[in-house]
Amino acid sequence: MSEKFTLGVNYWPRRKAMYWWSNFDAGEVREEFSVIKEIGLDVVRFFLLWEDFQPEPDSVSQTALDNLVTVCDIAAENGLGVDLTFFTGHMSGPNWSPSWLLGGDDHPYTGLKKEIINKGKAVQVGYRNMFHDEMALNASRLLLKTVVTRLKDHPAIWMWNLGNEPDLFAWPHSAEEGGAWTKEMVGLIKSIDPNHPVTSGLHSANLHMDNGLRIDKVYAQTDVAVMHSYPMYTPWARQNLDPDFVPFTCALTAALGGKPVLMEEFGGCTAQPGEASHIIKWTESTGREREQFMASEEDFAEFLRLTIPKLQDSGATGAMLWCYADYIPELWNKPPCDNAIHERFFGLVRPDGSLKPHAKVIQEFAKTNPQVKPIPDYAKITIDPDDFYKEPLGYLVDLYAKYLADLGETK
Repeated sequence: MSEKFTLGVNYWPRRKAMYWWSNFDAGEVREEFSVIKEIGLDVVRFFLLWEDFQPEPDSVSQTALDNLVTVCDIAAENGLGVDLTFFTGHMSGPNWSPSWLLGGDDHPYTGLKKEIINKGKAVQVGYRNMFHDEMALNASRLLLKTVVTRLKDHPAIWMWNLGNEPDLFAWPHSAEEGGAWTKEMVGLIKSIDPNHPVTSGLHSANLHMDNGLRIDKVYAQTDVAVMHSYPMYTPWARQNLDPDFVPFTCALTAALGGKPVLMEEFGGCTAQPGEASHIIKWTESTGREREQFMASEEDFAEFLRLTIPKLQDSGATGAMLWCYADYIPELWNKPPCDNAIHERFFGLVRPDGSLKPHAKVIQEFAKTNPQVKPIPDYAKITIDPDDFYKEPLGYLVDLYAKYLADLGETK
């Protein structure tokens, strides 16, 4: 029996962004979920901002929980499944930490230091490692137990998700410990709800390095493997809008993880209507110099027109875009939009709610009733994970060249 190729979107409201749980408006969600349904999408992925759901480590906010149930009710009314993501955590540039996790000597991110946001404002203090700190572990268990128990029989629940690019928030001390943490959290969810799949929202950094959350170790413990992938962030992609890059990262994740892959997050930031593709440059309040490619709306629509069928052809199980909305200008002076200027413009819809051209590309593709295809020979990558993680970047470049060559031979 054929399986439907999932089409979905990652969601923050255009008028609220990361502040929707603390300023909840069911009418806003109802309006926007109806647009998502009209576009032809199946699944909405959204995020439990940790400090909103667990302002104290030993309790879960009843208000946030009730609002979460309302969101799931609205999803069910629209026939949408929910990919519900815990422990957020890293989001759109900054890391959003609950107050009780702040402090200690262990700033757990070992690469580029992230801006840390608490209660909507940047703070000049680190936080403890959620994978090893006992208070964080107990809080994590409580959040999972509380939410899964409340929603396990809800008709909107489609999948549980253990994080959003969690290595950008913290690193386990080793890949074995990252796998063990995943095993424990999956097991906890399964002990309450054996019926819905569990994943963890890994991204292309987990292909580029061993940061304690290796693809093979994490997805050995989950039901579903996913990937988040952006050619415009990746120097070895052929171009900013490389239509083969996203399918390739799915194929490699499938090879390392041992199961077909959902492209849970991909996309790009767009220029203003009528503007050509171009590079923007700015300086963050931290003094960090930034530059970012901004695709014209038409160029980005063409990127999706090419990429989504290639994902389907490569054996991916679905495609979920980042993200639903550009954010209204009233949010531009708040995190994350104040420093991560490009994060204002990733939406299917513009700040006024009008559809961008690429929303219509997805809408037309959805009308074809796409089905999941078997992984073709060109996308069946043979790789030993232990060898791969000794020198990932060298493998990535060589494997992509072979993927493109084998793909060319099939055309």
